[in-house]
Amino acid sequence: MLEASVPAAALLGLLGLLVGSFLNVVIHRLPRMMEMRWAAECAELQQSAATPSSPTPESADAAPEAATFNLMVPRSRCPHCGHQIRWFENIPVLSYAALRGRCSQCAASISLRYPAVELVTAALFAWCGAHWGLSLEALAWCGFSAAILALAGIDWDTTLLPDDITLPLLWAGLCAAGLGWIDTRLPDALWGAVAGYLSLWLVYWAFKLVTGKEGMGYGDFKLFAALGAWFGWQALIPVILMASLIGAVIGLLIKFNGRLREGGYVPFGPFLALAGLTAMVFGPSAILAAIGL
Repeated sequence: MLEASVPAAALLGLLGLLVGSFLNVVIHRLPRMMEMRWAAECAELQQSAATPSSPTPESADAAPEAATFNLMVPRSRCPHCGHQIRWFENIPVLSYAALRGRCSQCAASISLRYPAVELVTAALFAWCGAHWGLSLEALAWCGFSAAILALAGIDWDTTLLPDDITLPLLWAGLCAAGLGWIDTRLPDALWGAVAGYLSLWLVYWAFKLVTGKEGMGYGDFKLFAALGAWFGWQALIPVILMASLIGAVIGLLIKFNGRLREGGYVPFGPFLALAGLTAMVFGPSAILAAIGL
């Protein structure tokens, strides 16, 4: 079994490097695409409210810009000097090492997060290959890992959890359970999704009624529902406990370092994501054992 899993781990690990490179694009561009879409929608509403027969300059400019900016185009450029990244400068991890973490044109520093995302994605994909071999179950969990990493990166940067990822992740979990691609039974997945969403929704409204403030966003409900769909309702308590524990520890460290963002807000999505990946690798029961329950 171990000998058979080594080629699968190597193959999926290589795939993970390529997917990780694409995830860097998703993390950077998807929030911008969302903002451009919102701006275009606002411009259309202003146009229809003001002069329905004549387009405003804002709406005329927003549409072409949104049409030419997506996950595929334009090609990646250095944010400092505008240098277009050539194909040999975009090889996962290797290009970063060859360039010594700097732009080949202006020598500006390139964030270490780019190779880190690629390596973490490769490691998770390799683990799936080693654990499940070349199978539909391995591919399903590889997809889960990629989506979770993208959501964690986006939420950390922008405090957004896009429906473009959370909802497909939720439906993918239900479909994978229904088709037998993962161990989770469909009834457990269904009630996991329901309980995951409603539990945080109730916490949100209870907190808002008591304090008058919003303690989390609706994206957190959807992400927790997606985790419930993938792991079943039984995993919800271990996952939320681990996410809360990790969030409390990291939040305190950030506060003591004086790096809290404006408003003192720390997004909860990355901690849910980390708890979900922990549940995938070690199992939900191992989480309870790790925290002494």
